[in-house]
Amino acid sequence: MTAGWPKSVTLGEVSRGVVSLELAADEASRKKIAKTLGLEALGKLEAKVKLTAWLDGAEMKGRLKAEVVQTCSVSAESLPAKIDADFMVRLLPPGSPNAPSDDSPEIDIEHDAEDQPDVLETETVDVSGYVIEHLSLELDPFPRKAGAEFVQPPEPVDLSPFAALKSLQKPKADE
Repeated sequence: MTAGWPKSVTLGEVSRGVVSLELAADEASRKKIAKTLGLEALGKLEAKVKLTAWLDGAEMKGRLKAEVVQTCSVSAESLPAKIDADFMVRLLPPGSPNAPSDDSPEIDIEHDAEDQPDVLETETVDVSGYVIEHLSLELDPFPRKAGAEFVQPPEPVDLSPFAALKSLQKPKADE
């Protein structure tokens, strides 16, 4: 099923069976997304997403493809890039007994551990919002054009506060 942009699905739809979507952002949506993400342009944004039932919520797996134009952080030139990335997120309804508890004051971060499921605020999954979120995670935070080099500007010469007064001083006449 091809869907417009933005696209949302309810957890009820997912509980009745697999929901498969193909999303493609139109020009107006791409311009808005580009502005939000600080891109010069977003030429293409497409995603194939499959939602399946998981516990009392859903598991969303997808692949996004995008053509972006960022600004080189060194030369300020346009830097086009293609993004092709897979993503997966698990979602739980509000008040789910399967939601992670916030009781522990400590936070353990394991590099290889799976992400905690997202607890939704409503029974609706903003599919296009998750696509945009994962696109933003794939963007280079400091894009750099090949061969671009940063040249450090010369250090300013420290002038004393009296240097300006020296130019006002009258030359001494020979005695």
